[in-house]
Amino acid sequence: MVKKKLPHLLVIGGTGFIGYHVILSARKKGWKVSSVSLHEPKKNRKIRGVNYLAVDISNLKNLEKKLIGKYSHILNLGGYVQHDIFKNRIDRTISTHLTGLVNLSKIFLNKKIKKFVQIGSSTEYGNIKAPQTEKLYDFSKSSYALAKLASTFFLIKLYNTYKFPVIILRLFQVYGPGQDKNRILPQVILGCLKNKTFPTSKGNQIRDFCYIDDVVKAIFLALNSKKNNGEVFNIGYGKPLKIKNIIQKIQKVIGKGKPQFGKFKYRKDENMNLYPNINKAKAKLKWKPKITFEKGIKIVINSLK
Repeated sequence: MVKKKLPHLLVIGGTGFIGYHVILSARKKGWKVSSVSLHEPKKNRKIRGVNYLAVDISNLKNLEKKLIGKYSHILNLGGYVQHDIFKNRIDRTISTHLTGLVNLSKIFLNKKIKKFVQIGSSTEYGNIKAPQTEKLYDFSKSSYALAKLASTFFLIKLYNTYKFPVIILRLFQVYGPGQDKNRILPQVILGCLKNKTFPTSKGNQIRDFCYIDDVVKAIFLALNSKKNNGEVFNIGYGKPLKIKNIIQKIQKVIGKGKPQFGKFKYRKDENMNLYPNINKAKAKLKWKPKITFEKGIKIVINSLK
């Protein structure tokens, strides 16, 4: 009997929040996993059996030296996140997203990989009215959004020209246990758990929050898909919530906390209504989210106690 060869997943940005959960799931499935990041993972995100590689993807020569293994599946979560409008660090934002992606394509374009999954962003929709659908995009003033949008265009061009096996997932707000504490939900939860008075915006933004386990399932459906190359898919919960209502829900579950609404101004050019139409992912990827916000937020609250 011929032994079936296990997939070898390479995760760019594997030491981050989403990367950690994807790698954890891949290891449980028995996959071989390698991770590329600028630094070694924190102790609470280090997973046994994973080959961690520290390298800057914007440096092609160093990247080629590191990526000498045979990888069957690539997941690109890499890149610096900076939403300021061309204030500073734009070079770093562009280089870690677009330059890094071009370097990865140079390495893998002529190799027989099964799938390259690119993680896009809801920011690619800029100020387009909700619910946003995959055919839409907007040249936002955010350097991060532009870097993500340019990456999408580049990969679709690679597919159209060379049949590069890429699928792009545009993620909306992802949350779950272990998320960095500078994100909105952990900040609100910790503020309430400590019964602090904390400032917020007026909270009239409408957003979509999708639990990490549902996002990981979408990623593996894309990685394992035998079709859908060159396609873009929205990945979100599909049931938008107002930020103020979310904060009040968290406050009610915990039973304390003193949010001060209206203390922060909205971000300049902020899209007040950002939530996806997920019908395409349901139809073509056969994916749909299962964890309700009420259930997911209780899990996160318990993880932070």
